[in-house]
Amino acid sequence: MKLSFGSRLSGTRLIAISISASFLLAACNGSAQEPEEAALFDEAVLNLLLESRIQKPADQATSEERTSAVDELTNIYVMSNLPRAIELGNDPVIKAQIELQGKAILFNALATDFIENNPATEQEIFNTYEEQVALAPPKEFKARHILVESQSEAVALIEELKGGADFVELAIEHSTGPSGPSGGDLGWFTAQAMVAPFSDAVARMDNGAFTLAPVQTQFGWHVILREDSRDSAPPPLDSVREAIKQQVEQNKFREYMNDARTKAFE
Repeated sequence: MKLSFGSRLSGTRLIAISISASFLLAACNGSAQEPEEAALFDEAVLNLLLESRIQKPADQATSEERTSAVDELTNIYVMSNLPRAIELGNDPVIKAQIELQGKAILFNALATDFIENNPATEQEIFNTYEEQVALAPPKEFKARHILVESQSEAVALIEELKGGADFVELAIEHSTGPSGPSGGDLGWFTAQAMVAPFSDAVARMDNGAFTLAPVQTQFGWHVILREDSRDSAPPPLDSVREAIKQQVEQNKFREYMNDARTKAFE
């Protein structure tokens, strides 16, 4: 399960998005704010709409932006209080949409609050980094391949290689893969970056050797030359610190959420 937690503002932007339909914006624009209009809604509601529109603090809004937001909210509040709107609000689908939107806003607010109050510690970040380094692929490989459509073609190419043919030239001439024009060069890669039959074959080979039997994948038949290998170098902690911090904090919230779910159904 992948969690994504936005800011408090982004968690509430659902409201701003849902109320920005063009027919609302087209109706009654340009009027100045009247005292009775201002009384329809709280200043906090106005500021929320403004910040979602201008993507900066509400107190930095221009008078034109503020007037436009007041007009829009006035339309929304007036129309949503009409008898027909209240009647529509009792429709099961609309009621469900309102409930879902409200719960989603609360969920995002709770997630943000939890993470702010339970930030990842330096020790947690370091421990997670060490765990990921330990799980990282131990080697990287540099290889070339020739991709052809049939097993017989691959066998014929292997026979040519046994006879001393140049791998790069054969790849340029025969490979149907995108690396063919560059002599089948795949550069450096980890085993996890390739489909299993291909990476398994490369891992079993010695540097400088080519496959003595064709390797089949969903892409076709491969003749592979393993040119070199090296130990993987993990990225420095500082270069991945923020990503690991987010991972630790999301894992903490996931545990908190799972615990709440367990207690809710006891």
